[in-house]
Amino acid sequence: MALMASNLTSEVGLRLLLCPLGSNVVLRTACCSVGIAVPVYSTFKAIENKDNDEQQKWLLYWAAYGSFSLVEVFSDKLVSWVPMYYHLKFAFLVWLQLPTCNGAKQLYMNHLRPFFLRHQARIDQVLGRAYGEMVKLFCAHKAEFQYFRTIFLKIIGSADHFLKGGPEPHRPQQNATEDVQSETTVSAIESDHED
Repeated sequence: MALMASNLTSEVGLRLLLCPLGSNVVLRTACCSVGIAVPVYSTFKAIENKDNDEQQKWLLYWAAYGSFSLVEVFSDKLVSWVPMYYHLKFAFLVWLQLPTCNGAKQLYMNHLRPFFLRHQARIDQVLGRAYGEMVKLFCAHKAEFQYFRTIFLKIIGSADHFLKGGPEPHRPQQNATEDVQSETTVSAIESDHED
């Protein structure tokens, strides 16, 4: 009976995965799981076990996956018309990881490595300029970034406090005009005392 149940669930799973109609959600989830979740955990294990061969394997995978994602971002409008695109993407991601195929290593050695070796100086130059411009932008708008960081941290703190179920702190409501009026009154009083 247990054997029959396991066959039934695997058959249903395969039908959901391979059914071309209505399976986009299932396939996108499968692509995310196979393409990101499993490799992240495998990379973690390779780093923690200090296994150089596994680390190199997953570095090659991330180089291949990142390149694929970059191409996918720019060709999004075209690939959305390809029939069974997510089926092909799922198969590609599995191929990249399978030890028998060594797809990530093949893709890296045959395509990525020659491309990067040929264009390394130009890529370094472009990345250097982009980094310099980002530093200039950050330095020019440091106060704004700090302000948004403060606001973001307050929102996160409030959400955390709310989720933990604590009572809301009582804050007296003040108008901006009341603040200005009270500051003006204090300034007028101080100037009267100076005379």
